[in-house]
Amino acid sequence: MVDNAEKKLLADAGHRIRETRVAQGLSLEQLARLTGISAPALSVIENGKRDPRLTTLNRIADALRVPLAALIADSSCAVERSAPSPSEGYDLGDYQ
Repeated sequence: MVDNAEKKLLADAGHRIRETRVAQGLSLEQLARLTGISAPALSVIENGKRDPRLTTLNRIADALRVPLAALIADSSCAVERSAPSPSEGYDLGDYQ
């Protein structure tokens, strides 16, 4: 089951892929030829309906000549999450 946070993550990444592709003047068919990924599969990824593998995202990033992080990281949210100190640990009580 995909929760709302995962749906948003996929939709946002798909939007960034489409934005980058369009900004570079590429059609879906052209990107498909550059990546070896079918145009229908790319369309589903751009629409946030498919959870692509990391290797697929890397092929798209390479074809678009952008860093992989540009497709998956929300640059408007540049605030880094602070990691808990090792003494805080993790609450794994529900997973035992």
